[in-house]
Amino acid sequence: MTEHKIRMGVDIGGTFTDVVLEVGNSQYSAKVLTTYIAPEQGIIDGMQQVCTKARIAASDIQQIIHGTTLATNALIERRGAKTALITTQGFRDVIEMRTESRFEQYDLNLQLPEPLLPRQDRYTLHERVAASGEVLVPLQRKQVEELVIELKGKSYQSIAVGFLHSYLNPEHERLVRSVLEDLLPDVIVSLSSDVSPQMREYERFNTVVANAYIKPLMKSYLDRLAEQLSDQGVQCTIFLMHSGGGIISLENAAEFPVRLVESGPAGGAVFAADIASRYGLDKVLSFDMGGTTAKICLIKNQTPKTSRVFEVARTYRFKKGSGMPISIPVIDMVEIGAGGGSLAHVDSMRQIRVGPESAGSEPGPACYARGGTRPAVTDADLIMGKLDPDNFAGGSIKLDSKASAQALNDEIGSTLDIDALTAAYGLVEVVDENMANAARVHAVENGEDLADYTMIAFGGAAPLHAGRLCEKLGVQRLLVPVGAGVGSAIGFLRAPYSFEANRSVYMRASEFDPSAIKELLNQLSEEATGFVRSCDAQAPITTQYKVYMRYAGQGWEVPVEVAPQQAQEPKADEFIELFERHYKALFGRVVEGLDIEITVWSVNATTPKLSTNPNQRDVEPDVKGGDSSQLSSAAKTVGLRAIFDPARAERMEASLVNRDAMSTSEFVEGPAAIVEDETTIIVPASRIAIKRADGSIELIERKI
Repeated sequence: MTEHKIRMGVDIGGTFTDVVLEVGNSQYSAKVLTTYIAPEQGIIDGMQQVCTKARIAASDIQQIIHGTTLATNALIERRGAKTALITTQGFRDVIEMRTESRFEQYDLNLQLPEPLLPRQDRYTLHERVAASGEVLVPLQRKQVEELVIELKGKSYQSIAVGFLHSYLNPEHERLVRSVLEDLLPDVIVSLSSDVSPQMREYERFNTVVANAYIKPLMKSYLDRLAEQLSDQGVQCTIFLMHSGGGIISLENAAEFPVRLVESGPAGGAVFAADIASRYGLDKVLSFDMGGTTAKICLIKNQTPKTSRVFEVARTYRFKKGSGMPISIPVIDMVEIGAGGGSLAHVDSMRQIRVGPESAGSEPGPACYARGGTRPAVTDADLIMGKLDPDNFAGGSIKLDSKASAQALNDEIGSTLDIDALTAAYGLVEVVDENMANAARVHAVENGEDLADYTMIAFGGAAPLHAGRLCEKLGVQRLLVPVGAGVGSAIGFLRAPYSFEANRSVYMRASEFDPSAIKELLNQLSEEATGFVRSCDAQAPITTQYKVYMRYAGQGWEVPVEVAPQQAQEPKADEFIELFERHYKALFGRVVEGLDIEITVWSVNATTPKLSTNPNQRDVEPDVKGGDSSQLSSAAKTVGLRAIFDPARAERMEASLVNRDAMSTSEFVEGPAAIVEDETTIIVPASRIAIKRADGSIELIERKI
C-alpha cells in the first residue's frame, strides 16, 4: 500500500462520529455526535477539529478512509429506495418463505421478520437454469421488454435481479440488465450474479435485494460527501472500509454498498489484530463497545475470523436466524444491543432488560440533556461514578447526573422499589452479563476456551466495562491501546486494500477435476486482483485461497484454507486431508465412508497492511504481559472518586490517574479510574493497571 503522510480515518457510529488524523508521526482525534439527517456534516465538523489540533488545512489531507453504519441503519429502519425484484417464475416468495429453520423452536406464536420487499414489488419471468448451469428454459427478450414496460409507470428507483442458479450462468440476468438500461436508463440495477454469486437462493436473493434497496441512498450520500469535502478544499482520494476488513474504492462501494454493512465493526477488528500483531498474541478476544452496540470477535494468529454469511437487523433478542441474511465476505463477530446508549426497562417478570433499543445521539441518554427521559447504560455508569460529568468526550458534552438519577428512578427504581444507585448497579450487571454470555457462546461455537485469551478493549464505552467483563469470563489479561476511544477509525488506517471474490461451483471429491479447479481459482484471482488494482496500481498483492467443504448430505460447510501452491496444482488427497484436519478440530472426529463436497470457492486479494502508527512501529512492549515484576513506581494520582464496584457490591474510594501523565511501567492498583479525553479505563479492585512502552494500559490480576 502506498504510504501517505497525512491520512484521515472516519467512523460514523450510531451515537458518535469518530475522526482520526495522522500527520507524520502524530495522531489527532475527535468525537462528535452523529448527525442523522446529514451524516456528512459530522465528518466535516470532526475534520475541522482535528485539522485545527494538527495546525494544518483540510486541503493538506492526502487520503480519507471511511466506514459507516448508514447502510445497516437503512436496512434496520426500512428507509431505502423504492425497489423491485425480478426473479424466476415460481420463486417470487423465496425471500418471504425463508428456510425451514426456526430461531425459537418452541414458540407457537413465532413472528418471522417481514421481507424487505412486499409481494407486490416482486415480479417473475419464465426462464430456468439448471444446477449444472445448463439453460433449461431460454429467456425471451420480448418477455423482458413487456415486464419492463409494465414497471415503467411504477416509479421504481432500483431493481434487483435474482434468477435461480445464476451464479453458474449469469446470461439471463445480464439480458434483463441490458433491457433495463435501454428502456429504464435512470433506474439503478443490481444483479445477484455480480453481488453474491453463491448457492442458496434465499441468502442470495436477500443480498441482491438489500444491495438494490440501499444503493440509491448510499450513492447519494457518497456524492454529497465528496461534494462537501471538495467545498472544504479536500481533493484527495476517498476509500471505504468493507465488511471483510479491507478497503475498496468509492466507485466499488457505490456499486456494492451491501459490502459496507459491517464496515465500522470490521475496522475495530483490524485495529485489534494490529495490536495483537505488535504484542505477538495468537489468541485475542476483541471487545468493541460504542454508543449503540457491543461487538465481540475472536482473533487467532493476529487474523480476525471471517465468514461468508451474516445477519442484519435481528429482531428477536439478537437470536441467530431472526434477521436478514446477507451473503458477502465479512469478519465473523457477535454483535448485541449493548452500547452506552442502550435503553433499559423492567419487563413483565420484574427483570431489568437492556437493549436492543438505543437512545443514539438524538436524543441520547438522559444525562445528555437533549430530551431523553429513559435510562441508558451511560446514565448508570455516571451514577456509579465511572464517568466525570464535566469531562465527557473531552469536555465537549456536560452530563446531567440529576437527569440520570431521575430516569433510573422513573423507569426502574419506582417499579422495583430500589434507589437510583441500586437500579444503576442492576442495569450495568445485566448489560455486562449479556456481553459475557455472548462471548461465552461465541467461544463455544468456535471450540475455544477464553481463559487462554487476552482481551483488547476499545470503543468509547468498552474501557468502562472491560475490567468487569474479564472478571466474569476469567480472562486474566486486558489491553486498552492508545486511541481506544476511536479504535475503529484507527483500524481503517491500518487496513489493506482488499477484495474477496467467490463463486459456487459444486464438486465432489470423488469427481475431483484439477484443471477445472485451477481455471476457476485463476478466474477468481483475476477478479479480486482487478478490484484491488483499481485502488492501488503499484502495491504488491498477495492472494489467499479458501474452499468451503462438507460431507455429502450435510447442510453447512467448513471453510478450508488452501496454500497458493495447492491452488495451482490441486490434488484431491491434499484437499481431503485439509478438510478432515479442520473438521476434526471443530467436531473432534471425522466421518468415515462419506464422500466430501466442495460448494464455494473463494480468493481474497490484498495489499500489505500498515502494521501500526508510524511513531510506534519500532517500539516493542517492555514485557510480554501478565508480568508485574518490572513495575517502576506508582502513578501519580490527581484525586479520588467514589466508584461503585459491582464485584463487591459497594462504593469504594478509587484513585484518579491521568493516562497521558503515566510513564512506562508505572502502575496503579484498583480500584482506580484512568482518564483521557475519549474514554475512561475503570480498574476493578481485583486488577492492577500498568503503562506499557507503546502507551497501552495493561490490566492484570492483582495478587492480594
